[in-house]
Amino acid sequence: MNFILFGPPGAGKGTQAKYLVKKLSNYQISTGDMLREEIQKDTEIGKRIVNDMDDGRFVSDEIVNTLIEKVLLDPKKKDRLIFDGYPRSLAQAKNLDILLKKSNQKIDFIFFLNVDKETILKRVEKRKILEKRSDDDLNILIKRYDTYMETTKPILDFYSKNPNFHEIDGSSKIEEITGKIDSFINV
Repeated sequence: MNFILFGPPGAGKGTQAKYLVKKLSNYQISTGDMLREEIQKDTEIGKRIVNDMDDGRFVSDEIVNTLIEKVLLDPKKKDRLIFDGYPRSLAQAKNLDILLKKSNQKIDFIFFLNVDKETILKRVEKRKILEKRSDDDLNILIKRYDTYMETTKPILDFYSKNPNFHEIDGSSKIEEITGKIDSFINV
């Protein structure tokens, strides 16, 4: 089964993706992790990513699509993908459709963890302390949250027509969100 997890930065997509990876032996495709890896390697792409993030912008579709294509076309991961933070634009959603067709795959479930800004800010404060993540500066996060909600709306509208699209209250406790997801996938 292939999944897409939507939600603003700090919504818990990564936590739920890790749960699904363990439960289903799937692969988490976290654009955030992929981008942080490029930053850590201090590549040219990594430097471009830092500039975009520091300005509160999303990383270019070109960069993200290139990284996603490599993973999607890996035969070991076929029909075992959990997209965490992708797609973030209609262009990326259309690119994903093309790549899925090219690799003879489909998305089985789409979950939107809907969380308000105040809850996100509280979570990120905790995450900053526990994980020491440099991308969690509060001013940048507020910009990223606003940008996410604005730019993701067309994608959510696009996917909400899919019968496998489910909106989940992302401000619930982790276990409650996991239980909701389990109730949909029935595995």
